[in-house]
Amino acid sequence: MSAKTRGSSPYLTLFRLPGAKGFCTAAALARMPISMMGLGIVLALNHIYNNWTSAGLMSAVFTLSAALVTPFYARLFDRFGQRRVGLVVLSVQIVAMLAFALGALNRIALGALFVMAIVMGLTQFSFGALVRTRWAWALGPQGERGEELLNTAYALESGVDECVFILGPILAAWLATSVNPVAQLFVPIAALLVGGLIFFSLRSTEPPAVTRVPQSQLIGAGGQGAVASPVDAGGVVKPGAHQGRYKPRSAMSHPVVLLLFVIFVVFNMSFSAVDVTVTALTKQMGRESIVGLQLSLIAAGSLCGALIFGSVKLRGSRWRYLTLYLTLLTIGFIGFRLTMGNLLVLGAVELVTGLCVSPIYAIGNLIVRGTVDSSALTEGLSWLSTGSSIGSSLGSTLAGMVLDTAGPAGGMMIPWIVTACAVPLALVGWAFNRHPERAGAGSTNPSVPAQR
Repeated sequence: MSAKTRGSSPYLTLFRLPGAKGFCTAAALARMPISMMGLGIVLALNHIYNNWTSAGLMSAVFTLSAALVTPFYARLFDRFGQRRVGLVVLSVQIVAMLAFALGALNRIALGALFVMAIVMGLTQFSFGALVRTRWAWALGPQGERGEELLNTAYALESGVDECVFILGPILAAWLATSVNPVAQLFVPIAALLVGGLIFFSLRSTEPPAVTRVPQSQLIGAGGQGAVASPVDAGGVVKPGAHQGRYKPRSAMSHPVVLLLFVIFVVFNMSFSAVDVTVTALTKQMGRESIVGLQLSLIAAGSLCGALIFGSVKLRGSRWRYLTLYLTLLTIGFIGFRLTMGNLLVLGAVELVTGLCVSPIYAIGNLIVRGTVDSSALTEGLSWLSTGSSIGSSLGSTLAGMVLDTAGPAGGMMIPWIVTACAVPLALVGWAFNRHPERAGAGSTNPSVPAQR
């Protein structure tokens, strides 16, 4: 790598990689549903049935169904390849989403719509995990510099997520209030179709499928019966590995991944609770048309946080950073409750609080990358997406019930309480991993330093 490249912005360095611009842009477009479908369901169902509990529960059913199957799809992507699996699942997903949108448009029975929401959720997979796996594959051969750039890449993807969450709610709210109460369900389908097809067509950046070593290669240098792993020192499947008996370790078998999964379930309850509560708050104030703009402010702050976080080199424990950002996020959510009477002041607090959001996701992904090898990386990353989805479903359900009984004031208590509950869990991870030798004992990825 030239001196010029070393001295340039890490973001510019990333996009000099062949194919990086293409798969990053396509994955961003394909992720539009994550910011539009949940809110779109709430807006559509509340308009049709005028009941926050039904709207929140419908959104929860969708996200929970998606959460249950995301790791399953991730293992398929790792095992058989992104394109081979993706084109099939994407086709089924488009059909299921169209069926739900048409059902809502024609106001079919609520029970039937719930069933269709479940089916739609069962077709969902994580584009975020797929694109982060591509970044890890593209940057893997670059050694220590590659690991530094991976921090930038994961921060960038968190920033892309926030761009999606800035545009998505605004677009969903505008379509629901100005075009048709269910129009916001159709736009993400089109974005998913176009972005998904482009992403899976980019073969040059596709990571290889996890393959197995044939029986004849299972005798290693250590003598008769020694097993030669098809994963090299960099955590990458060796060229020439074929079908056999090698089976990679599941990502969820690592205690670190399990703990992160629980943390992501708990603190992600806050975001869906904010979405539903702010929607109810703006409706109560007669300002429902600006709900998308109001919700996008926290995402705008998160985008700024991602750009800043991706430009710095992490020093010391990543668990320490995770604990710090969760604590700051808790304080920010307390500010939401204190300023909810003035949408302008609330928006300013949302913008500042958002600075903490993207770094939390980036740090979680980096810890997973440092724990599992590439043969289970998509699965490991998708478990965080699954935790986020489960938390989102629980948060929207809880917020819907609280709103029907205590109004927006009660609903806005949920975000800071659940985020505060995640802080001691992060402290547990920090305490357990503070010694390098203990942290390294659970890592199967020797290409990444042990997380402390």
